[in-house]
Amino acid sequence: MKQKSLLILSLVFMLFSSAYAQDNINREILPIVEPEAKTYTELDARNTTPPKRFEVKAPKEAPNVVIVLIDDLGMGATSAFGGPINTPTMDRLSNGGLRYNNFNTTSLCSPTRMAIKTGRNHHTCNTGSIMETSTAYPGNTGSLPASVAPLAETMRLNGYSTAAFGKWHETAAWETSVSGPFDRWPTRQGFDKFYGFIGGETDQWAPLIFDGVKKVNPPKEENYHFTTDMTNQAINWVKAQQSMTPDKPFFVYFSTGAVHAPHHVSKEWSDKYKGQFDKGWDVIREETVAKMKANGIIPKNTNLGPKPEAIKDWKKLTDNERKLFARQAEVFSGFVEMTDYEIGRLVDAIDEIGELDNTIIVFVAGDNGTSAEGGMVGMYNEMTYFNFVEEKVEDLIPLMDDWGLPNTFPHMAAGWAVAFDAPFTWTKQIASDFGGTRTGMIVHYPDQVKQGDGIRGQFTHAIDIAPTILEVAGLPEPKVVNGVPQTPIEGTSFVYSFDDANAPERHVIQYFELFGNRALYYDGWFARTIHRAPWEMTDFGPLEEDKWDLYNVRDDFSLTKNLAAKYPEKLEEMKGLFMAEAEKYHVLPIDDRVVERTNPAIAGRPDIMGGRTTLKLYEGMEGMMENTFINIKNRSFTIDAEIVVPESGANGVILTQGGRFGGWSLYMKNDVPEFTYNFLGLERYVITTDAKLAPGKHKVSFAFNYDGGGNGKGGDATIEVSDGSKGKGRIERTQPNMFSADETADVGLDNQTPVAEGIGYGPEETTFTGKIDKVIIEIK
Repeated sequence: MKQKSLLILSLVFMLFSSAYAQDNINREILPIVEPEAKTYTELDARNTTPPKRFEVKAPKEAPNVVIVLIDDLGMGATSAFGGPINTPTMDRLSNGGLRYNNFNTTSLCSPTRMAIKTGRNHHTCNTGSIMETSTAYPGNTGSLPASVAPLAETMRLNGYSTAAFGKWHETAAWETSVSGPFDRWPTRQGFDKFYGFIGGETDQWAPLIFDGVKKVNPPKEENYHFTTDMTNQAINWVKAQQSMTPDKPFFVYFSTGAVHAPHHVSKEWSDKYKGQFDKGWDVIREETVAKMKANGIIPKNTNLGPKPEAIKDWKKLTDNERKLFARQAEVFSGFVEMTDYEIGRLVDAIDEIGELDNTIIVFVAGDNGTSAEGGMVGMYNEMTYFNFVEEKVEDLIPLMDDWGLPNTFPHMAAGWAVAFDAPFTWTKQIASDFGGTRTGMIVHYPDQVKQGDGIRGQFTHAIDIAPTILEVAGLPEPKVVNGVPQTPIEGTSFVYSFDDANAPERHVIQYFELFGNRALYYDGWFARTIHRAPWEMTDFGPLEEDKWDLYNVRDDFSLTKNLAAKYPEKLEEMKGLFMAEAEKYHVLPIDDRVVERTNPAIAGRPDIMGGRTTLKLYEGMEGMMENTFINIKNRSFTIDAEIVVPESGANGVILTQGGRFGGWSLYMKNDVPEFTYNFLGLERYVITTDAKLAPGKHKVSFAFNYDGGGNGKGGDATIEVSDGSKGKGRIERTQPNMFSADETADVGLDNQTPVAEGIGYGPEETTFTGKIDKVIIEIK
């Protein structure tokens, strides 16, 4: 350890000495080391001249930087890339900049975000999958190493103001409680400002928002929507930052929760697409590919990839299926266009303050392809997907008119994902198909990119964005950050392509892997295996038996001509290269488990609850995310609450977890203790004593006796109060895997949407009007 410390100090000294001698600033060591302070011999300050203040500034004429990242959006969706959804902001930026038709992601959100954020492969960042499925293996631990400094930290330490808005999903699940640590939260990952949500998705009508590390309630306003809120925050920040420090450039990471499920949007937007998808996904795919070819976005010889076998032909669907699915696409499209509009407001604000020409906007229209996680018929409540509950068309038809509104938490059918990922076959989660990885990217930078409406076809990847921004800003790759030697950036700057559409590509090899789907790109060749479909959760078959395909992507843009039989030696070479890259970047061993990895005990990652069977809670504890709360699913449990009922009576929540679309709640309603178990918003089971509590101290106890015999079963429930009143009932079904992706556990209120009916909405209306001394929840 002592030798390692001396080595680091020696490296710092050598780098500092050489650079300092040249220009007095060494930007390869961050934070930048201040020059040694001058010593004085004079007694009286009036006889001296003060030294110049040392200040770290960005390089002269360094541009502002904005990364825009939309969630779950394939290349075949937007009008900017030939799709059916109107995106005027993207059109405007691409008409004045460059469109990249060969930009690739990892096929899933957390890994792509880490790749963009650091310039390293997602396994180098320990993000082999999403945070909630991290394991104990290197490459998958969910903990970003200190040797992989984020781009934002590099920019901040080089004199930029930095801010992040919207979705994060880059913090380990067990680090999201009040106990921290907060090292991997945005404000300790290089951002001066953060306003958004920490997890993978949020209810756009009732989001879980953090300002820095503090949970805040969304502003109370009519027709509130989170995408509008985060845009307002970003606009206000940019204008204020430039007002206060106009000579200091800004770096903004603008990452929408849209258009990830839930597909939440008002009818004002969704009704703009009435009837436009009645023709169905097969025709939409064909029309999109034709537009792409006509606009020069894809090669003229591109074939339309075949649909996965599980996706039915539109003409073979029932009338009800076609009606329902068309409405789902209308809502999704309205959500996309509304998101584009909000991004346009941010662009306009930058233009209004005279900074647009000097701002490089890297617009990534999809951290992966469009999501097929809605299954074959879509879902009114996305949580059914995670709890293995199949929704049926006949159940969804009555909800169709409300699709996208606050009483739904919807996702569209997988057929639309395939359509919006045209010209490719597959979708989000499929790292071995361009439908999962290939998304639209736009670069808009008037001061340097002079050719408007250009198309660039060089292979680029999410890891290439960070080195590109460093080159544009005139910043070197840091060698040491905060005292830690850095893992070299693994991406390749694509600035070389700005002025030359025909420049030879420089990123020539890239592996892909996610949940067993894996591939390798190498100098125009692509070898891949499809291990599992996104709607398949179990029973994939052994990894060793996967069949590999081979494609020459320079002649076959959409992967339709399998050359494995024709060039078996080339395929074996590519498979060998994949294994070499997989070993190098900690991809091995591959873990294809999906559901099992959501259980920390099976996955081997830390769990803040560990093996605890009891949790004592106090009034004021709120906003506890599901991954940091005791797990009562699939087991018997008790709740004992010591409360005080005032003379005026008691109403409101004592303890709750989840929300409108799944969860449970112990509360008081008109002085009567009740318990509601909300099964996925489909069924509510209410247990009550039917006896009002008198003013004074009481102990309210709830017990659930689980039937056993597997997961998601029911059980008998009782409520008992210290005054002798009792109640009992039956809970027939329980959620086996997840209550919510963003709703929390709260003492004394129900934070976002309420679990129970008739107790109010939001934290103010559901706040307990008495006093809660303590609540103990125990797993039996």
